[in-house]
Amino acid sequence: MVEPGRQRSGAALTWRHNPDPQQAGWVKSDRQLDRERDQHRRAVRSLTLAATSTVALAALVAWVLASSPGWQRVQQSFFSWEQAEAALPSVASGLVLNVQLFLTAEPLILLLGLAVALTRTLRSPVTFPLRVLAVVYTDVFRGVPTLLVVFLVGFGLPALNLQGTPTSLFQLALIALVLSYGAYVAEVFRAGIDSVHPSQLASARSLGLSQGQALRHVVLPQAIRRVVPPLLNDFISLQKDTALVAAIGMVDALNAANIYASTNFNYTPYFVAAGFFVALTVPLARINDVLAARAQRRMLGGAR
Repeated sequence: MVEPGRQRSGAALTWRHNPDPQQAGWVKSDRQLDRERDQHRRAVRSLTLAATSTVALAALVAWVLASSPGWQRVQQSFFSWEQAEAALPSVASGLVLNVQLFLTAEPLILLLGLAVALTRTLRSPVTFPLRVLAVVYTDVFRGVPTLLVVFLVGFGLPALNLQGTPTSLFQLALIALVLSYGAYVAEVFRAGIDSVHPSQLASARSLGLSQGQALRHVVLPQAIRRVVPPLLNDFISLQKDTALVAAIGMVDALNAANIYASTNFNYTPYFVAAGFFVALTVPLARINDVLAARAQRRMLGGAR
């Protein structure tokens, strides 16, 4: 240890003696302070360059658009402030339906995806039919476009006239979205479960836990923590795909914009609806970035 009052050459921290015991301790050396000032200057310079280049690019794009021959017509048809104000209430009212679908479908998708993923991990011969059913479900619904699933459920299911078949368009749209995205989420969960090293399960079994207990208390917590970022990606896509329910006649934000545009022969409401969807998805995207960066730091042994 460096003696009180002395400084080690090149050290980042130095012990300085102070008569007051409460004030004695490690402090930053001059070299460390110079290094931090240099890092700060680099950060400020990088931020300035990034802001300057962004503003320059935005100005260039704006100049190219404004100087194009058809800009006035495009502005009136797609970026009319008066039309945006007039369409805003109806589009915002339709957006409530999109949010309700998203919030209702999300927990159901998680439950269905986890159940399918756990079914595919079973190894007992008795559960073979269930495993086959889970594989067929994931293969079919990952291969069929979501829009087609909405059509098949929204129009085909009521046509069966089965007792207890839902007739509400909201319920039919909910079933279609859950079936479609449940297949994607199931594969995400299965990948997370498979990423846990087999030694974790073997250690849990050696401690006396049953197969189900080991899966619940050891494997699943690790798997779920690893798949949170890809799950958020799926839910970002789900938020956008709630607009597909307009295909079966539901008046969501997209359909409300379409009705207004068809009536007034102006396409500005589409951009109003797009702005709402962007405002909803961007926060989820930033949360996903934060979680992905945290997972990367954890893998590299860094800070939490």
